[in-house]
Amino acid sequence: MDPTALALLSALLALLTTTYIYLHLLRGPRFPPNAPTLTRETYPLIGSLHFFTRRWEFFQHATARSRTGNFSFYAGQYSVVGVAGEEGRRVFVESKGLAFAEGYAALLGGSPKVKKEGNQLLGEDVAGEAGFSAYFNKRLINMLKGNQLKKGLPLLLQDARASLNKLAAEPTGLTDPFDSIYRMVFQFTMRTVACNEIADDPATLSKCLQYFETIDGTATPFSIMYPWLPLWSKVQRTTAGAKLYMIFKRVVDARNKSGIRGDDALQYLIDQGDDITNMLTFVLGALFAGQLNSGINAAWVLIYLANNRYWLERVREEVLSVADRHCPDSSIPLKDRLMRIPVEAWEGEFPLVDMCLKDSIRLQMSGAAFRRNTTDQDIPLDKAGTEVIPSGAYATYAVGDIHYNPQIYANPDEWDPARYMPDRAEDKKAPYGYMGWGVARHPCLGMRFAKLEMNIILAFFVAYFDTFTLSDAQGRETTRIPPTNRNNHTARKPEERVYLRYKATA
Repeated sequence: MDPTALALLSALLALLTTTYIYLHLLRGPRFPPNAPTLTRETYPLIGSLHFFTRRWEFFQHATARSRTGNFSFYAGQYSVVGVAGEEGRRVFVESKGLAFAEGYAALLGGSPKVKKEGNQLLGEDVAGEAGFSAYFNKRLINMLKGNQLKKGLPLLLQDARASLNKLAAEPTGLTDPFDSIYRMVFQFTMRTVACNEIADDPATLSKCLQYFETIDGTATPFSIMYPWLPLWSKVQRTTAGAKLYMIFKRVVDARNKSGIRGDDALQYLIDQGDDITNMLTFVLGALFAGQLNSGINAAWVLIYLANNRYWLERVREEVLSVADRHCPDSSIPLKDRLMRIPVEAWEGEFPLVDMCLKDSIRLQMSGAAFRRNTTDQDIPLDKAGTEVIPSGAYATYAVGDIHYNPQIYANPDEWDPARYMPDRAEDKKAPYGYMGWGVARHPCLGMRFAKLEMNIILAFFVAYFDTFTLSDAQGRETTRIPPTNRNNHTARKPEERVYLRYKATA
């Protein structure tokens, strides 16, 4: 055969092979005719890369180009339908055919699975396993019941005091809240959903936080799109998961050997006869569910308050009011009076703090929620069924579609807790107008504990420090709040570091 013809034939065969692999192995199923219009941005093998790298911008552009606001796209090998608007949001949160866990398993790439295969430890994504999801929910609900929170409250208060005592003793009077407050929340969460041995040991707690952040930071676009690829990020996740496994295994083994029981969440899991692998996977899932939002938003609330004297004073008045009701002796330092507040008051008597947290979550919760149609039927997106979420396809909703909507929230880019006052009630202007704590079929199971954490942190912070203001690393006062990166999936530390300069109460 002529060499030129042979070269052309070889090139044609290579093209056909590549096309076959892409269409049949790497690309998800074709969308049916009644699926929303396929977005313009799509690349071979990758699909819509900006869904992973510039998510909020991607949603805005795709929604604007769609007649209905809904659109279809490929995220690597996954077929995904993006929904928007009031009706799309209603279907997304109410439909029984859209599975929560299966959606997050594929498109988030969050907490790892740690399992044994012989003597080998492997880290894989587990969020989508329906069986484990049911196990996780059941265990978490039991751990966060009122009597359990009441039992654990004294230790949480002591943790808060210990952390703030260190800040008060710091000669610079300067802290990055996305470090100090973030670590405080990690300790709270570790104590509540894991074990006291780790929560009480600063060195081990720090190691766990390091491994946790490694797992969080290695959920790359390609590791999510093609989880079977042997990427370095997957090796890092596996290693971090294995190290966490060994830390918790040592605690469990020590308890079994000594016969000494703990009085914490880990002991509850042991008493249920849970396997160490399931226990660790539960703890990781609980840490991811809480830390990535509570830890970050607790710091953001302090940032916003430092820049808003009116709301800072109102919060301080609320804290004093609660202390007066439960410990009226004003000769006792406020930080000591707070130790006498019962759990019922911590949970129910800080409405202004709740509003502050609520608007921080609205601003920082800029990512997307995920579901998967696990039924054998297409799910209609409107009453006429002109658009559907195909069977087996994934669905996603950009929370900014409602949280940043100027028709719902006045000046949506501003932090304004007053928007939740009864006379404004902006979050009630539309069905499911606020999604910060989950809605409909999937409310946040950890909301009660997250609010308790925030109330404790903020109350003690204003008790310890007369004043606190924004500053740069040199302690120079500023009014600049770092911008929020709305292309993140969850709340994140700002790309620009910001500090609080504080003055301890005499």
